[in-house]
Amino acid sequence: MKRIYSRGTLKRCWHFIDMELKMKILKTEEEYQVAIDRFSELFDAAIGTLEGDEAEVLALLVGDYEDRHYPIDPPDPIEMIKVRMEEMKLKQVDLVNAFGGKNRASEVLNKKRRLTLEMIRKLSKLLNVSVQMLVTEYELK
Repeated sequence: MKRIYSRGTLKRCWHFIDMELKMKILKTEEEYQVAIDRFSELFDAAIGTLEGDEAEVLALLVGDYEDRHYPIDPPDPIEMIKVRMEEMKLKQVDLVNAFGGKNRASEVLNKKRRLTLEMIRKLSKLLNVSVQMLVTEYELK
């Protein structure tokens, strides 16, 4: 569905980018929506063209606005481990060595015990995930 904006709104919103690609931070939801619509129009623009350059600038502006207004919480490490296990078709028994025992694996995966630094290092290698993904705080049950 195409959005329809008044001439005044478009004029105000397009101040964030002109033919010389001068950037202005998106500050309002209205400016953000106009930028999204314009980016959609330019999505397939060829790299190195004026339209391609405009699309790149819009992507940066939109990304900045989304980072400020719609932050994404880091994933829960235990849920992330379970997702990777499913993706790699692993069972809990396959991770026993990384956890240091069958009971410990069960306790950690059921959020009754925290991951240790040693577990994090081993799981990072085994599951091919960043250590930073595993060090995020999570609630115990």
